[in-house]
Amino acid sequence: MTKILVDGVEVDVPGEFTLLQACEEAGAEVPRFCYHERLSIAGNCRMCLVEVKGGPPKPAASCAMSVKDLRPGPNGAPPEVFTKSPMVKKAREGVMEFLLVNHPLDCPICDQGGECDLQDQALAFGGDSSRYIENKRAVEDKYIGVLVKTEMTRCIHCTRCVRFTAEVAGTGDMGAIGRGEDMEITTYLESAMTSELQGNVADLCPVGALLPKPQSFRARPWEYQKTETIDVMDALGSAIRVDSRGREVIRILPRVNDAVNEEWISDKTRQIVDGLKVQRLDRPYVRENGRLRPASWQEAFEAIAARRKATAPARIGALVGDLAAVEETFALKLLMEHLGSPNLDARQDGAKLDPKFGRASYIFNSTVAGIDQADALLIVGANPRKEAPVLNARIRKRWLKGDFKVSLVGEQADLTYDYDYLGAGADSLLRFIQEGKPAGKLLVIVGQGAISRPDGEAILAFAAQAAQKLGGVSDGWNGFSVLHTAAARVGALDLGFTPGQGGLDAGAIGKAGALDLIFNLGADEIAIEPGAFVVYIGTHGDKGAHRADVILPGATYTEKSGLYVNTEGRVQLASRVVFPPGEAREDWAILRALSAAIGQALPFDSLAQLRKKLVEAHPHFARIDQIEAGQAGDIAKLAAHPAVAMKDAFTPAIGDFYLTNPIARASAVMADCSALAQGKLAQAAE
Repeated sequence: MTKILVDGVEVDVPGEFTLLQACEEAGAEVPRFCYHERLSIAGNCRMCLVEVKGGPPKPAASCAMSVKDLRPGPNGAPPEVFTKSPMVKKAREGVMEFLLVNHPLDCPICDQGGECDLQDQALAFGGDSSRYIENKRAVEDKYIGVLVKTEMTRCIHCTRCVRFTAEVAGTGDMGAIGRGEDMEITTYLESAMTSELQGNVADLCPVGALLPKPQSFRARPWEYQKTETIDVMDALGSAIRVDSRGREVIRILPRVNDAVNEEWISDKTRQIVDGLKVQRLDRPYVRENGRLRPASWQEAFEAIAARRKATAPARIGALVGDLAAVEETFALKLLMEHLGSPNLDARQDGAKLDPKFGRASYIFNSTVAGIDQADALLIVGANPRKEAPVLNARIRKRWLKGDFKVSLVGEQADLTYDYDYLGAGADSLLRFIQEGKPAGKLLVIVGQGAISRPDGEAILAFAAQAAQKLGGVSDGWNGFSVLHTAAARVGALDLGFTPGQGGLDAGAIGKAGALDLIFNLGADEIAIEPGAFVVYIGTHGDKGAHRADVILPGATYTEKSGLYVNTEGRVQLASRVVFPPGEAREDWAILRALSAAIGQALPFDSLAQLRKKLVEAHPHFARIDQIEAGQAGDIAKLAAHPAVAMKDAFTPAIGDFYLTNPIARASAVMADCSALAQGKLAQAAE
């Protein structure tokens, strides 16, 4: 640690700190445009100038100078840095004057107005006049995809977007061409960006040069109602802020959470906004003579009650989809217990995960932040770039540090980092187990593509054996990690929403003639064959609604308060942003009313009472933002499980990243992204 004086305030900071970081530790505000905590240092905007006592007689760029580079004062006195001296004030005013030389004065029509770094810093650190009287330069706007709009005349060449695509996203989509006044930021050949994280460049841009295209000219920042919540588009549980105006969600932005998503979110998380209001179910429907007709809640409940009376408990089943919160899953489980049916399942993709193997067998035990401590990585049947793009960026971050060997069993794909390809199926995994050598802290990531097959339990056992033998499980380290793709999955497994004694799983429930009555809580990724009477509780007119005999309109994740558990087992709370449309209601309330209508009233009348029952049965749900760690002994038991695998190659769990759930499939923006990505894939195949 090194002592320095910042504006007379003494602070003790590591020698590796930049002067900018040291100044912030001392409480001094230092303006910046190009510097960003999670990107490499460029040092090209010169806005962060400070004065160093005893240094050269000119300002120093605080982002590019380390504390250890400072010389001590006389008699060993701490080095001194000044952020408010006349030299610094004059230098910053000069830099700001240069930045504004060519910047257009179009703030009244700029979407960045009101939350623009350039506006704020021009007010705080700029001068009151400009000496520039020549014509301003203009730059042609670039096409860089369907998610980011460009106004390149506003660009100040901070290169944050260039560094993000090169370092975090790993695609290197953007770069600079030309020199001096002719320099321009663009994609190569003005093509669309290919990263699933490209929308983050709009957040990084300190001016209005890069903006989210779908939200263009929608609202001003001060019009928004801002709500902090979590994302459910994948199982990572990224921290987000949802901005709404009236009863409409306008945009979704990331929040900083170093333990989960740092400050990035995927493009699907950010831009499914239009899908939240399109193709919505806003009133109950009942099927008559083969056609669905609008009905009242009373009519819908009566139709369900009549069918329930004519059905034996053993012929009733329940399915839970990928976006359901813990509360409604728990309520449906209680209802099935009251009805006496063992036929329930939340694994609509057929994943062979089961609470009987212990919690460690189905969560990401290393934790997301634990990726930074891993020494090697084995990926089994997963494509993290498609299944959890932000987590993939975390893996790339660790890979960039070096001394991190990545091995892959499964489909070959561009993961944005180098890896050793071991093969496509279980035989390659077995060979790796037999021939591999311990590699320190091994992280084993098991994807849903490997465990959604009939031999899924065998693949889990093999992955556990790899972890046991090659350094994946040791004192203080559990590297056996399951990467989920469904936000509801871990919570449902914690609740034990799996078939009871003699019960049918999801695949069997959907078979023709297997059951007579099925309660479908938002399960849109599974085909239910003709025969059963299906009660669908969901939000969109998707596959589940098309198959339903009665539709009960529910609420999306932005329209209810609910608990979710992410892939690492972290309990998270989603907050209500707006209310459901029309006659739609929160799912737990629908199940409570439905239970009363069929004569099996559930023991709660409010969300608070429901959560009390939930916590009594499963205490860890009360510990928000905490992880109930799995037991390492569970991995040993799983490794000892009898295992015989098929020779088939692992298939990816996600075919189209942009169209994985009903909300995304209802989004026109996601449809455009999907078409663009498929076109790119077709070109690559040719």
